[in-house]
Amino acid sequence: MTRTATIIGGGVIGGGWAARFLLNGWNVQVFDPDPQAERKINAVLSNARLALPALSDVPMPVEGKLSFHDTIFDAVQGSEYVQESVSERIELKKKVYAQLQQANPGVLIGSSTSGFKASDLQEGSPAPENIIVAHPFNPVYLLPLSEVSGSPRNTTETVERTAQIMRDIGMYPLVIRKEIDAFIGNRFLEAVWREALWMLKDGIATTSEIDEAIRMGFGLRWGQMGLFETYRVAGGEAGMRHFMAQFGPALKWPWTKLMDVPEFNDELVDLVANQSDAQSGAYGIRELERIRDQNLVGFLRALKERNWGAGKVLRDHDAARAAVFHAQTDTAPKAEPLTMAHMQVLPGWIDYNGHMTESRYYFANSETVDAFLRLIGAGMDYVAGGHSYYSAETHIRHLGEAKLGDRLVGTIQIISADEKRFRSFVRIMKGDEVVATVEQLCLHVDMAAGKTVAASPEVWANLKAIAEGHAGLALPEGAGRAVGQKK
Repeated sequence: MTRTATIIGGGVIGGGWAARFLLNGWNVQVFDPDPQAERKINAVLSNARLALPALSDVPMPVEGKLSFHDTIFDAVQGSEYVQESVSERIELKKKVYAQLQQANPGVLIGSSTSGFKASDLQEGSPAPENIIVAHPFNPVYLLPLSEVSGSPRNTTETVERTAQIMRDIGMYPLVIRKEIDAFIGNRFLEAVWREALWMLKDGIATTSEIDEAIRMGFGLRWGQMGLFETYRVAGGEAGMRHFMAQFGPALKWPWTKLMDVPEFNDELVDLVANQSDAQSGAYGIRELERIRDQNLVGFLRALKERNWGAGKVLRDHDAARAAVFHAQTDTAPKAEPLTMAHMQVLPGWIDYNGHMTESRYYFANSETVDAFLRLIGAGMDYVAGGHSYYSAETHIRHLGEAKLGDRLVGTIQIISADEKRFRSFVRIMKGDEVVATVEQLCLHVDMAAGKTVAASPEVWANLKAIAEGHAGLALPEGAGRAVGQKK
């Protein structure tokens, strides 16, 4: 059953939430009185469609349905969750909550607020326990952090339900232990922002130079280890205690103007804006967003490969979605080809023409055959015992085209089998169309001895049952063909 979320406010943050929910398979209902809201959200969604799937190694869910509504009442009908992202005016937010709770009593409301505490937002509400903070970071569709902050009026169940919804859309819910203005991330950023403004005002550095200090130095470390773990490493073998002993006295030095704020006036605004225009004005905002997204995808994929930091969130989300697709594969012999893999052509799978690259057809075959090997008991546990099936011969035919976003299914038919080998015929399907076939001969090998041997009795029994179920099937069209042979 498709789940439904409501987005109130369609700006940069609201659009990012809409994209995050939609691309994770939720229907999204939007309310924003801005006549440009639909255009703006679709622009954000366009960027998100290029970026978020590039982080995935399993098929994305079928994209949800996006709809725009003229009233809050219509937008919240049938929703299990609302993400409010209106302007940072508390009376406006409270007015929105009143309308939401009147139209859909009991609906869970998360606020994207950057600074208001949940207890502030709940004042005057007939159901304060259903209003909570879920504060994201831009771009919402890529960055996984959501700061979940409740008040004593929120039950443990409400907090956990909010956190689980965040996990369901691939985010990392950081539940704040105690209510605090601006939460954790923004409190930290506020300190950095104040220091940056003072350095600008005092003529110490330009906007460009301050940004270079971050992106060429500590920013790269923070993205993978944060603050405390970075400093722990800086302490050397003695760790954090040595770091504190070495640098602790510096806390008494007058390095910072943290408790002081430069006067916010036109002169300061002009100074910041003019330097920022000179720094980045050659690029349009949408172009900068795409550049940012592509860089973030690269960083996040590097972390994902190492199962570290935000990359672990991506891996866990992939694993949860992969389980859904594994449940749709065949698990027992039958007298027809077995469905073994569900795949999607992801951004990293395509070439300069926008088509799936040749190597990915072999990958699709491997995904199908590997799932089949797991089915017959010859998965990684079996390999760890010293035995495996090795590919001895492979013949691939390209019969159609697969493009970005296409959903593919891998089926396998066993043409012949004995204790030492099997011959398989894999079809890579796009709907009812066969886009490729891969015929393969696999030999069962004792890896230590380096020679072909009989499979274990259990594996052979499983393979034999499937081979017997396929024995009555017609030989697949194209099976046994040589390269260049006439049809």
